[in-house]
Order: sequence, then C-alpha cells, then structure tokens
Amino acid sequence: MSTLPDSIQVFERGWLSSNNILLLGKHDTAIIDTGYLTHAQQTLELVRHALHGRHLDQIINTHLHSDHCGGNAILQAHYGCKTSIPVAEADKVRHWDVEALSFKATGQRCDRFTFDATISPGDVLTLADMEWQALAAPGHDPHSLIFYCPQEKVLVSADALWENGFGIIFPELDGKSGFAEERATLDLIESLDVRIVIPGHGAPFADVAGALARARSRVDYLAANPVRNAQNALKVLLKFLLLERQRIPLAEVPVLLTSMPVFAAANANYLKQSPDDLGRWAAGQLVRAGAAQVEGEYLLNV
Repeated sequence: MSTLPDSIQVFERGWLSSNNILLLGKHDTAIIDTGYLTHAQQTLELVRHALHGRHLDQIINTHLHSDHCGGNAILQAHYGCKTSIPVAEADKVRHWDVEALSFKATGQRCDRFTFDATISPGDVLTLADMEWQALAAPGHDPHSLIFYCPQEKVLVSADALWENGFGIIFPELDGKSGFAEERATLDLIESLDVRIVIPGHGAPFADVAGALARARSRVDYLAANPVRNAQNALKVLLKFLLLERQRIPLAEVPVLLTSMPVFAAANANYLKQSPDDLGRWAAGQLVRAGAAQVEGEYLLNV
C-alpha cells in the first residue's frame, strides 16, 4: 500500500472518535479533527507524545459533528492554538447555538470551543509545508469540507468516503436533499488524482476506485428506499450512545431516541413508529448484529 510522508501522522481512533491527522511542518504544526469529548484527554496525550515538545499551532475541522471536534476545547486550553472551521458554521459556534449545531439533535456532547478563522471551499491552506485544497463535500453533512494535497496526492476525506461506505446522510433524515449531494461529492473525489485516502474512520487506504464503487452502490441502495437511511441512522446513533454510556435501561431507549430532534424528524418523515416500537426495533437490531446484549432490564454494549 502507498505510504504517507513522515510529516503526516494519522491517529486511527476507534468509535466514538474520528481519526485525527497531525501535520508536522518545519515551522508549524496542525491537527485535522480532534475526536469525541469522552476521548479528549486521550487525544491530548496522543498529540503531546507525537509533537515531542513542539507546540500545536492550529486545529482544523472538516465538519462539526461531535466526533470530529470534541477535542477542540482541551487542545485550545492546553496550547492556545488557532482554530479554523467551515465558514458556514461560524455563527453557530460564535453563539454556541446547540439547536443549530448537531450535538443536541443527536443526543451527543461537545465542550464549548471558539474559532479564529473560517475555511471556504476553494481556499488553499499551507500545512506541513504542503498546499492543501479545501473542497466542498456535502452529503453526510451539508457543510463538510475535504482536503486534497496535489503534491502528495493525499485526500483527507472525512465522512464523505470511507473504505466501505460513508457517514449517515443526515440531511435526508430531515426531508432535505442529501443523496444527490453525496453522489456529486463522490464524482468530485473521482476527478482528483488520489494516491491515498485518509478517511474520517478506519485505516488509510489506496484502493480509491474500489471504495468509490462501494460507496456509489450504497448510496443507490439507500436512495431507492430512504427508510433504509433512517433505519441505519437509528442503529448507528443508538450504538454511539451505548458506546458512550456502556449500559442503558431498556425503558429509557424510546425516550432517548425520540428526544433527539434528528429522530423526531426521521420518524415523522420515514419510520412512522411509536416510541416504544422504535426503541424495541433499534435495540433488537443491535442485539441481532452482536453489537449489544440484553441483561435484565439493561441494554449493554458489546
């Protein structure tokens, strides 16, 4: 498999956190995405160890889902580093609008952080002595960015493309367009000369054509029946909560799910089930997949 230059280090994280990409230039350092809140101390330790006493100069976020920016606050507090976010998210962060940000909608948490600059599609950043193009990558998130380095033919794809799929298409849950945007993002990635992809989750990979083919097949499958996207989201976000809490009383599952605005919308638009039926179905799916087990009155993480 193609290798990355020494100036690019990838911290491949397990769920709940996204991967973190540390960029080490001669005179500056940066990190792209910072993981989830409950892993923040671990993120700080990973960064401190990799920097060997150097200072972290800036944080860059591909998008502001909680698993990609949950370490921002601790890194800001420790290093006083500059932080750059997608331009469309600026007012939400400036006013810490938890209704507009995704944290409340998905039942997740994120410590408040600030930002110093915004990144717009088309911007060119110099990171680790290389130029990186910021490109719009809607689909999973309407404001997500991906970063492409023509010099090294490296793509930081966030949740727009994984080796096997991509992140939940959140806009569709709210009855907005997302599948068409995901297809367009995949077309954009195909147009780039990419040697290696660093995804938001999972190991870096070189078989870009294979990943694109699998992603296109999946988006076609979901778009053919949007209920599938809603059901997948339900399972993924319940598993996220279970990973964070490790055990959830079965009686609380319906309340947890229906208290999330993203699921209130998804249920109204697609699933159309009672809270109790929704909770039973989601818990049952995780148990059948071996991702959870029931012990007494509790749903336990596996």
